[in-house]
Order: sequence, then C-alpha cells, then structure tokens
Amino acid sequence: MAAPRPIRVIHARAPIRINDIGAWTDTWFAGRGKVLNVAVLPGVEAQIAAFPRRGRDGARVTVHVENYEETFRMDPGRPATEPHGLLQFAVGSLPPGPELALDIRLHSSVPAGISTGTSAAVCVALLGGLNVLRPRPLAWAELARLAHRVETDKLGQQSGIQDQIAAAHGGISYIEMARYPEARVSAVRVGPEIRSELDRRLCLVYMGAPHRSTDMHERVIAELEAGGPQLNVLRRLTEVAAAARRALAWGDLEAYGEAMIRNNECQRALYAGLISAEADAAADVARRHGASGWKVNGAGGRGGSLAILAPGDDGLRRRMIAALAALGRGIRVLPTSLASRGVQAWESSAKDWRSRLSNLTKLDLGGPL
Repeated sequence: MAAPRPIRVIHARAPIRINDIGAWTDTWFAGRGKVLNVAVLPGVEAQIAAFPRRGRDGARVTVHVENYEETFRMDPGRPATEPHGLLQFAVGSLPPGPELALDIRLHSSVPAGISTGTSAAVCVALLGGLNVLRPRPLAWAELARLAHRVETDKLGQQSGIQDQIAAAHGGISYIEMARYPEARVSAVRVGPEIRSELDRRLCLVYMGAPHRSTDMHERVIAELEAGGPQLNVLRRLTEVAAAARRALAWGDLEAYGEAMIRNNECQRALYAGLISAEADAAADVARRHGASGWKVNGAGGRGGSLAILAPGDDGLRRRMIAALAALGRGIRVLPTSLASRGVQAWESSAKDWRSRLSNLTKLDLGGPL
C-alpha cells in the first residue's frame, strides 16, 4: 500500500545568535537591559508535511528530531514535558486544525548545547512553519513572544528574551528592554563593506563539548536577587552593549572588538566560573594572533562556544583558526555566515514535496540586516 501523499508541505528556517553583548541583562532578574547580538547561519530547519486526518487518534502529530535520531508522536491538544517538551508545547501553542495530521522534521547543522540560542531557534523555526497553516499568520515579534512563553510559562525554564528575538528578527539586533519581558528591537544597519568584513572576521569557536549548566548560574541569580554587587556589573553590561552598537554604526570594528573583551570581563566579574579555562586558552590564541575581540557566548561556563573577531589579515586569521584546532579536545571554528533575515517559512508543492527547490512561495517574516 502506497504511503499517503501530503496535501501541504511547509519549510521553515531560523538563525542562531552569537556575540550577545549585554547578555544577562535581558532577564527577569535584571528587570531592564540592553543586548546587541548577531544572527548567523546555519541555524535550524523545519519541515512540516500536512495530511488529511484519519480516525480519531489524538496523537496525530509525529515529530522526528534528526540530530538525536528520535521520533515520537504527540497530541497537540495535550502536550507533555517528555519527550522534548519544548517541541510539544510549541506545537500545542499553534496547533493544526482538527482536520489535519502532521509529520514534522527538525534539523540543525550546529552541535547541541553551544550557547548560541539553538533551542530558541528550534522553537521559532517550528512556530514559523506552523504559522503558515494559520488563516492569519502572526508577525515575527508575536512569534518571538510566543516562543519565549513556551520556555518560561509552559516549561518553567530560565530564559532571557534575546534568543527568541534574534531567531525571529535576524540581522544585527539591538534590544532595549525597559521592563521584562517587553522590549524595543532595532535593526543595526551597516554598510556593505563593514558587513562583509564582519562576515569574514567574526568566528564561532565550538569549545568541544555541550554547555554545562551548573549551580554557578543559580549562584549568580541568587546574588542578583539579593541585590549583591553584581547589579553594578549588569549596569556595565548595558553600557557595553550601547558602546558596541555605536561602534558598528560608525563602522569601527576595532572598537566593536574592544566591547567584546569588556563584555567578557564583565561576565567574569559576575562569577569567575562563567569564563572557563578552555575559553581563556582560546582567547589567548586569539590575542597572540592579533584578534580584535573575543567573548564567551551566552551565559558562559564549561563547554559552549566563543565568538572571536579575527584579525583583518587573512593569513593571520587562517593561522589563528589552525591554532585553535591544535588546542585539541574538539575545539574548532564552525563555519557561519551573517543571517540578514530572521525566521522564514514557505510552502512547496505537495506533488514535489521532497524537493525544496520547486514551486516555492516564500512567506518572509524577518527583517533586513
């Protein structure tokens, strides 16, 4: 018996974010803050095949998590925390109509747990694909807010707002949060030459292991809640984010790199363990090869990743990349490119549903760089 053909096939993709200057200030415990981050590809891809629903089975959504080689079925009306609660509650937030059954595939080309907002990008890409099935699609800002609520309200996780905004908005985002979780988002526009230089020089360094969230993060949060001296560090982080934005607006990449280093030291001041020995070793390689800046991505800690603004000289940049790999332990530079747009979703012909190149009608939900 031939497999049924889908009646609609939707594809979506969302970028990840790196070099989040001002991170930690986009959280509930900061209350207000500023973050400048950069969206890059490769990010996360989602494919949703919609079929006519047969029978009354509630578990009418099948999800394939390709990076983990896992498949599960779920009822969109009754999402659960296991397995993959993030995915279940995302589907439950924008459920398909009762007449449809879905087959969903998710894939990311970057390793899991690299502190680049990948889980937020997964949620935004999935919501972006489900959004196409709606009679009236949501705008990118609404998708970002919905993805944030999935992590915080539905799953009870700690989450700032910047990751979801970067995945939905794309480009270089300047996020001003006057009161958590409300924010004003501005696209930082740079000239084509600066954009090309940033694309060439901004490196994502995988530290060889997934980010390990330990009790150090809870300690930082506890200190901040108690009104400890770290509150002054959060204020400095907002100043660094503003300085980084000015540097990019002026086309001054050296000043932008200096802001990265200042941010990294602010993270260390929040809690020394947020900058691991491996990150310091990678930063030392960058320094010795003339890099303009370096910064641990995300909250910091063991594993994860580092952003480096490589030297302008091509030879030095290539030697730096080789020296980073020579550190061993799986440390290496991952290829990336600036993502000028945020989440995108489009529908391909159901007759040629295995081809992502034919009969594409794009629904662009992002903004320009």
